[in-house]
Amino acid sequence: MNISAPFIHRPIATALLMVGLLVGGLVAYPLLPVAALPNVNYPTLQITAQLPGADPQTMASSVATPLELQFGEIPGLTQMTSASALGYTQITLQFDLNRQIDGTVSDTLSAINAATPYLPVGMPYPPTIRKVNPADTPDSGARPDLGYAAVDHG
Repeated sequence: MNISAPFIHRPIATALLMVGLLVGGLVAYPLLPVAALPNVNYPTLQITAQLPGADPQTMASSVATPLELQFGEIPGLTQMTSASALGYTQITLQFDLNRQIDGTVSDTLSAINAATPYLPVGMPYPPTIRKVNPADTPDSGARPDLGYAAVDHG
């Protein structure tokens, strides 16, 4: 016996079954859980460096550039974004999903130590590293606090 035989012999029942499945699907569709963003935690670090009184161009050329050159050598780095303002530079590093965050912190710290001889002497303290989760902050594209000289290397 053929699996489709009962559906062929009873077309009205088949049509009612299809309508029932359609109605059930339409009722269940709004109940499906949907997230605006997938729950993925990319290993992401934010490095900040300060040089009081330095203009954004100086921060970009004498502070951000030596750090970026060293960070570019870190394995698994997928995106590097930097922004410089008056006396302040912020560099965000995003790594492959297969990298552990603790390993990226140690690699980043080594890169900062390698860049230290090329940084200005007047820096009050070394650059700081902070673990961040990009899903925690909405991405509006506008950064009013760091809007002077932004560079995307990704």
